[in-house]
Amino acid sequence: MDVLVIGGGGREHALALALSRDPGVGALHAAPGNPGLARVATLHPVDPLDPAAVADLAASLDVGLVVVGPEAPLVAGVADAVTARGIACFGPGAEAARLEGSKAFAKEVMAAAGVPTAQAHVCTTPEEVAAALDALGAPYVVKDDGLAAGKGVVVTDDRDEALAHAAACGGAVVVEEFLDGPEVSLFGLCDGAVVRPLQPAQDFKRALDGDAGPNTGGMGAYSPLDWAPADLVDEVTRTVLQPTVDEMARRGTPFAGLLYAGLALTSRGVRVVEFNARFGDPETQVLMALLDSPLSELLHACATGRLGEVEPPVFRDGAAVTVVMASRGYPATSSSGDVISGADDVPAGVDVIHAGTATTGDGDLVTAGGRVLAVTAAGDSVAAAREAAYAGVATISFPGAQHRTDIAAGR
Repeated sequence: MDVLVIGGGGREHALALALSRDPGVGALHAAPGNPGLARVATLHPVDPLDPAAVADLAASLDVGLVVVGPEAPLVAGVADAVTARGIACFGPGAEAARLEGSKAFAKEVMAAAGVPTAQAHVCTTPEEVAAALDALGAPYVVKDDGLAAGKGVVVTDDRDEALAHAAACGGAVVVEEFLDGPEVSLFGLCDGAVVRPLQPAQDFKRALDGDAGPNTGGMGAYSPLDWAPADLVDEVTRTVLQPTVDEMARRGTPFAGLLYAGLALTSRGVRVVEFNARFGDPETQVLMALLDSPLSELLHACATGRLGEVEPPVFRDGAAVTVVMASRGYPATSSSGDVISGADDVPAGVDVIHAGTATTGDGDLVTAGGRVLAVTAAGDSVAAAREAAYAGVATISFPGAQHRTDIAAGR
């Protein structure tokens, strides 16, 4: 089966790398791609936010499966356009993708489905924001209602900072109660009715060591989580993933694709922090490093309503760790055009996943975004995987490079 991956970030490179190692995949294409993706797939220029253009490309390539990576194309209706052409597409339609496209909508669905989540107020005026902050108290949690590339959230004890963030969002915001406890990411493969959970992972959102600094799109991740409750996957599937999929089906907008549940393991039990409608980044990097099932079969089954007919996903023993190398100024700004050296010199078994890179006319690999690379390694244990990943980081350099030094530390 020929496959087309839509997107050009780290998540798409990680998915394409797994697909390139899948014996069920023939020709592998990516659009628009990046220099890392170019090593495993044929790249094609396309605007990923243009549903008709993506559908035309998929038809011209005669692929059997389109995999839409980022959230913005899903919200724009790319999956709808591809499916309308009779091509299997992994990813929800625009109406179902509202679970990520609008946090207020996600709260509405969770309430209807009885899914445990944080108390929240949807606010459209400064006065409503101020009242919600006072009602819920500090720490204050303010989220942009729409898509914000993982950076639309502020968690702060400073009321003025919370008010300023709400004003900067420029539209509706969701003010939530703060959820204590560690956060966990659990992904569910869905075909509109059936849910198959993947292995839990943990993402490190803050920019600096010790979970200090501003929120980012994610500075690293690891899996599995030996400290998580043994029944976590079963509980979340039963109380979060399946009820949400059932509620979406009841509304006539079935969710087929990847339902990402960001969870807080609070003192009062599991609570949903957020939903995403696609694979998370950088958790995808560690999950793909450990997946021992044919990825194309799982994704195609989701896209064609046959998930219950294929074997559930299986993961290898051991662990995986990914460490993000970001550009100077990230997440407030990013530096582009800085020459990257050493990306081809990492130890054997370490994958360098490209997230924000480009090549110059002279063939130099350069930075082209905030999160530049995700250095990923697997090992017999979290400690071994962590050591290998950081050995890879040590071989790579570019001006202004920054990374956390405590990803999966002490695990």
